[in-house]
Amino acid sequence: MLQTLNRLDTRLSGQFRIQKSHSLWRPAVILAHSGDSWLWAAGVGLVWLARLGGADTLRFAAILEISIVFQALFVYALKTVIKRRRPDGEWGEFYRQYDPHSFPSGHATRAVLLAVLAAGLGPAWFAWVMLIWVPLVCVSRVITGVHYLSDILGGMLLGLLMGLAMIALSPLLARWLPFLFSF
Repeated sequence: MLQTLNRLDTRLSGQFRIQKSHSLWRPAVILAHSGDSWLWAAGVGLVWLARLGGADTLRFAAILEISIVFQALFVYALKTVIKRRRPDGEWGEFYRQYDPHSFPSGHATRAVLLAVLAAGLGPAWFAWVMLIWVPLVCVSRVITGVHYLSDILGGMLLGLLMGLAMIALSPLLARWLPFLFSF
């Protein structure tokens, strides 16, 4: 049964892939990288460190930063345990060398996590942006050939669960780590 599901996943994922010569290749690569953990951690960290915004923005930035770091470490650990190889391909050399495992997709996990946090704790405009951005990032990871569809679905589910957990934990985090939440 698992072999049948794996073959179906491989076949369906392959049907989504596009070639580097395709007109959508460059936008897909940009979208695929727009979900990188270092990019989000640096951007959110800069907002927090430079105090770009009011107290609500800075509290939200602190929750986002904690969530991004925890998510990246947790997904990396999961990938190391599960050890599912990425799809064969020539693009994404960095991912293939330093993060050779594909399940669950860290980008899909992070994207959905950010969307859930935006909907639950953030400003409405950010939630709307995430609603548009999340599916684009998720699809870009499959069409560029660095993930299978099941990696994305697993990551999305994990991101939803992590986002809900972080919303529930946010008052405790503010109490446990007051230096991140006092301005």
